[in-house]
Amino acid sequence: MPDVHSLTINFLHELQVTLNLAFRSIIPRLEDRIPITLHVAPVMLMSYIPFMFMAYLARREDTYLIRLLLLPTVITTTLWSSFTHYWSVPILNVYNWGQCLSGIAIVGKAIQYAFTPEGMLKVDEIRPGVVKGKAVHRNGMANGYVKDAQDDRPSPSILGPWFWDIIELAHSLRGQRFKFGRGVHIPKHDKPLERGLFLKATLSSFVRNFLLLDILETILKLFPGVGSISGGSMFYYNLPPLQRYAVSTCIHMLTGSALLAGFRMVFELSALIAVGLFEDSPVFWPPVLDDPWSAQSLHELWAIHWHQFLRQTFYVYGGYLGRKIAGHAGLVFGMFIASGLYHEAGMYGMGGGWHWAPVVFFASQGPLLFLERMWRKVTGRRVGGWPGQLWVYFVMFILAQPMIDSWHQRGLGGGLVIPPLFSPTRHLLSRTGYFTNSNDGLCMSYIFNN
Repeated sequence: MPDVHSLTINFLHELQVTLNLAFRSIIPRLEDRIPITLHVAPVMLMSYIPFMFMAYLARREDTYLIRLLLLPTVITTTLWSSFTHYWSVPILNVYNWGQCLSGIAIVGKAIQYAFTPEGMLKVDEIRPGVVKGKAVHRNGMANGYVKDAQDDRPSPSILGPWFWDIIELAHSLRGQRFKFGRGVHIPKHDKPLERGLFLKATLSSFVRNFLLLDILETILKLFPGVGSISGGSMFYYNLPPLQRYAVSTCIHMLTGSALLAGFRMVFELSALIAVGLFEDSPVFWPPVLDDPWSAQSLHELWAIHWHQFLRQTFYVYGGYLGRKIAGHAGLVFGMFIASGLYHEAGMYGMGGGWHWAPVVFFASQGPLLFLERMWRKVTGRRVGGWPGQLWVYFVMFILAQPMIDSWHQRGLGGGLVIPPLFSPTRHLLSRTGYFTNSNDGLCMSYIFNN
């Protein structure tokens, strides 16, 4: 008769095997993934229906238990769609990163919707659809619909106001319309709020950022290894140390600038669609960033100048638990650790293994913010002015280099962002013979090999 120890060992082994099989049925090994084709695209889109239904329930009263029961389905279908399917064309590998990041963010939103008992309330509501001080609904139910300024747009006659509830909540990142967005810094508007003028200014901004991103992406693809599909390090060890780190800093700054231009370009395109096609109010489309180059402390950078789109995501994944463990300090540390894990977990979709550099960089922001607070306590002055700006630049341009390098090693710089057909910069350079669309990098390679 087997002893208790043997039974325990066997049980734990069987449990490990079962959990691994369950995990791999949702997030398979890279070699077991399914290429994205026109045949699987409808299945991928359908897998997001549970999340949209979750958003619908979060805007309805007395749905707390249903949302909790629905949550496992939302988590599994969303992660399965994001991690099981992949862009098989090598130059499109970077899209796998974005796809996985989106899936993780959607799961974070679903967790928040499920575990908020009262539902996701707008800023003037006491219950979903019930305005403070008024016992009437705004959700299109039989007992009436109260229209306010943020609902001043045409509503589809068949779908009704409930459809806008889903769209608004599911796509709300900074939460300007909702209570969960209280305390989030919103940059001041830099465009006219009259619809026609806003669209004109937004289109102009979209074109500027498109051209800037095109130039920066093209330049990045001119660096050996970094600009290739398979990826490569931005630290060229055949160069002397001074030249090596000068080049890596240049690549690092080009990458960061390209990411910022990409943020703005996608945001402006979204604003054009929302305001131009769906007649959303320009009021809800302030700038995506608040001049991060001018930040004079890390506190300013992360709380004010950087985008706040993933604030709730990081709170769900790390901030809430951190606050339970260690109060406000735990909240800050937890959110930054969650940020690092979020960026790296999304990178799993590109292959190339796991790198700890992104996790270490984001996790280090907590201690660095603590140092800024200690500086204030010791000196009586906040970190600021030009020394504070240099401090921010040191952290972002020097300490962040291993993180950016880990992304380039896995092919970030060689991925397709703007197709060559639509790239004015590459058309111009191809005529001079300094650039080819083979994406093998490079006419500049002799500079780094000699």
